[in-house]
Amino acid sequence: MIGFCLVGGGFIGPVHAANIVANPRARLRWVVDVDRAAADKLTGKFGGRATSDLDEALADDAVGAVMICTPPRTHGPIIERAARAGKAVFCEKPIDLDLSRVDACGRVLADTGTPFYVAFNRRFDPSHRALCDAIRAGDIGRTEMLVVSSRDPEISPPDYVAAMPFGIFYDTMIHDFDMLRWLTADEPVEIVAHTACMLDERTNPHHDPDTAMVMLRMAGGALVHVNSSFRAVYGYDQRIEAFGERGMLISQNRQPTTLERYGADGIRRDPLLRFFIERYAESYALELDAFIAAIEARRPPAIGFEDGRRALVIAEAAVTSAKSGAPVAIPR
Repeated sequence: MIGFCLVGGGFIGPVHAANIVANPRARLRWVVDVDRAAADKLTGKFGGRATSDLDEALADDAVGAVMICTPPRTHGPIIERAARAGKAVFCEKPIDLDLSRVDACGRVLADTGTPFYVAFNRRFDPSHRALCDAIRAGDIGRTEMLVVSSRDPEISPPDYVAAMPFGIFYDTMIHDFDMLRWLTADEPVEIVAHTACMLDERTNPHHDPDTAMVMLRMAGGALVHVNSSFRAVYGYDQRIEAFGERGMLISQNRQPTTLERYGADGIRRDPLLRFFIERYAESYALELDAFIAAIEARRPPAIGFEDGRRALVIAEAAVTSAKSGAPVAIPR
């Protein structure tokens, strides 16, 4: 059983805490938060010990892994302290918002030999994984186009947006940048990104991009289109279409049930799942299980440092293109 120290008790922290408690091979030992009340609240519900002192938790020999759920700009120092303490690291995306800071973390991880996982949980979604497996099996032959629609029903709170300008790339599309690398087994070499502010000032007071379309050219020749919005009034819209020389594969949206009701007023179905926590509930649990299995088997986790770094490189190139309006070469 692996003892976990969860750092960051807000937002996504409760999701991960619940999955740790539900996993028979894991135990929640500590919750660390600079806001001690947030840590107390989480341990009151899920167990473990609360503290605002990370070093206190890292000193516990029963802690084998640190799960980082804090804001991105705080990830670097926590990663390095956990690595130097000899703990495996499970880090929410992105690794950091600054590439030089990411590279500094990479050096510490390499020097300490720390198992490191970046939480691109969408790779564990059963439908997305089935699509990837079908591509690998050659069902559509050579992949020529990939279309990824990733639309949220609402924008993040103003303070969250203020802390992460261009969050539509760094926080939202960064999942899709990882997906396109995974699905095509290839690297993008060029990107063109366009953004817009479609929401009103009350909803988006910082005028940060809330709508974006991106086109990427892959090294192998395939073209990829990613679109994102923070105004999907019908629910959490997550679809992937892979088109190839022999056909097409589609990973569709998910609904609570597939029941269809036929009547004089037409055909009715359940609305889409509302948000990412519901849509990807299964993949959150599966990624944790895969992380634990990797640690137990002493092998590298499925999604590692380089995956996190590459996704950030693509996000930075997208921001540069959006600001300039010109195509940007993506460094390898």
